[in-house]
Amino acid sequence: MDNSKWPAKAVFPIAMPGVKYVVAAILVTGMFFYFGCLKTGGLALLVSLFITWFFRDPDRMTPEGGDLLVSPADGKVIVVERIARCEYMDEPCQKVSIFMSVFNVHVNRIPFSGMIEKVQYHPGKFVNASFDKASVHNERNALVIRTDDGRRYVCVQIAGLIARRIVNCVEINEQVHKGDRYGMIQFGSRLDLYLPMDFEILVNPGDKTSAGSSVIGRMC
Repeated sequence: MDNSKWPAKAVFPIAMPGVKYVVAAILVTGMFFYFGCLKTGGLALLVSLFITWFFRDPDRMTPEGGDLLVSPADGKVIVVERIARCEYMDEPCQKVSIFMSVFNVHVNRIPFSGMIEKVQYHPGKFVNASFDKASVHNERNALVIRTDDGRRYVCVQIAGLIARRIVNCVEINEQVHKGDRYGMIQFGSRLDLYLPMDFEILVNPGDKTSAGSSVIGRMC
């Protein structure tokens, strides 16, 4: 897992963890053209453009409602269900899962303001993130966040079939704010939310989400 840091407001429209990849791709592309390898250079240019596009990091407008919890990820809602317990909360809760394809923005954002009570990293496999078993078997990093009124929810980054690196830039006891960037998962992945039973979910399977701006529901 990568613990890279980057500012709450993007300095460049590229996520900080991706800058080194973009710079490396541009340098390699430049070398091919410099030595006259035009066909290879053209292919390298396409790869460089894709890498730059993948690590895009647009600013988002976060809804102002104090009770609104926003999506931590761009993607598609694939699971909305109630469960008896999960490995992070030993009590009944609601689960919302969002699948991020390689075409989505992969920067993750804080869903609801609070304090990081626990950071729990699990090494694991890299099965397809759209499968529900990915929540249990894949490499993942969970944040247990306690809100100002003492409620808890969990946000879990899960690596996918292609993803090989989870980036998390927050620590235990850190105060976080709704809509802030806190990490990313590189090249296709999934993000699970575990929410209190009285949380009002406003999304359904199949809905598209945008990190930091789409509303998942309300803290009742």
